[in-house]
Amino acid sequence: MLSVLVHFFEHGRWGSPAETAVVGQSLTAEDQLFILMQAGQYLTETRGFSAPEARICYHRLESLCSLLSRPMLLHTALMGQWRYSLVTEKVTATMQIAKQIYSLAQGQNDSALIIEACGALATPLYFLGDFEAAREYARRGVQIWRAEGLQSQVGEAWHAVGCLFFEALLDWHFGEISSCQPTMAEAISLAKELNNMQALAHALWHAGWLAHFERNPAEVERLASDLSELSTRLNFEPFLQRAAVLRGWARSASGNTAEGISWIEDAIGDYRATASILDMPFLLALKVEALHLADRTVESLEAIREADALVERFENRYWCAELHRLRGVFLASLGAEETQIEDSFCEAVRIAKEQKSVSLEKRVEATYAEYRRQKAGALGGRGFRLPLC
Repeated sequence: MLSVLVHFFEHGRWGSPAETAVVGQSLTAEDQLFILMQAGQYLTETRGFSAPEARICYHRLESLCSLLSRPMLLHTALMGQWRYSLVTEKVTATMQIAKQIYSLAQGQNDSALIIEACGALATPLYFLGDFEAAREYARRGVQIWRAEGLQSQVGEAWHAVGCLFFEALLDWHFGEISSCQPTMAEAISLAKELNNMQALAHALWHAGWLAHFERNPAEVERLASDLSELSTRLNFEPFLQRAAVLRGWARSASGNTAEGISWIEDAIGDYRATASILDMPFLLALKVEALHLADRTVESLEAIREADALVERFENRYWCAELHRLRGVFLASLGAEETQIEDSFCEAVRIAKEQKSVSLEKRVEATYAEYRRQKAGALGGRGFRLPLC
């Protein structure tokens, strides 16, 4: 499709619909709307959310929609810009676009648009670490979808996939462990039922997160394999890199650290080339765990510093509590100053409480308690061996 669409743009420049002097062969404004919308969609699907060409198309589409008073297509244009902003810019910038999307959807009183807008708000709220507000919007989207008669409508249903997998992740954070797996399974099942491969890739990726949250290497490996197969078959390059990091962590957690670290480092190197930032703190957290398991703890601390810099710059704070906990684990294993270790654990507890992540708070407190137990025991305050989970 892209090889055909490119001929409708000046010299292959996405976002600049071609002009022609031949009478009757110029693109009307409506033609341009259609071409820009299709190009933006396929560029995003093949090159990922961080594709600058897609962003150009969606910016141009927004201008035409405003000129022609086409609010439904304006929603599409804003969602395209939202996707690009989500993975390349500060999360607060994405929140501003999400608020525009939500306001537009409410004005149209369209169920599909409102469900998608709920997901558009839930996502940056999650990455900001505002888990309570994120769950509110994710649940609202699911509730609208579940309302009488909406389950069978494809438009509403595929928008609900994102709300479902975020609801599953947030249930885990709030300690509702019994419900998170069934909700995630429903997201995957719904994506398959709709035959929406983009939605399925996202659902599998976030299911991998949940399996990692639960420290289940076998399940992480299975989901990574499914995501890799799907991404290879459909040329979803960004998800190939994510799948490789998941697989690398699973291999490392299962004892094969050399192979696991190789998978992770190669995939993160390729992921950097996409200019996508959003998932980097989580990907680096997987890397630091693998390095520590391979007795390369000093390198783990260096990777945590890199993650800290990204969090500071792009405001993606969703995994900060865990990064601070891991820093405490690594400092303790290296016999660092007691104040440094204590500060890391205390900051992890503070952030987990602030974000109201019950599961992360329990994890930090358990690790901190084990540290205090060992400190009071025979180890004498040096070279602690603390669990990663």
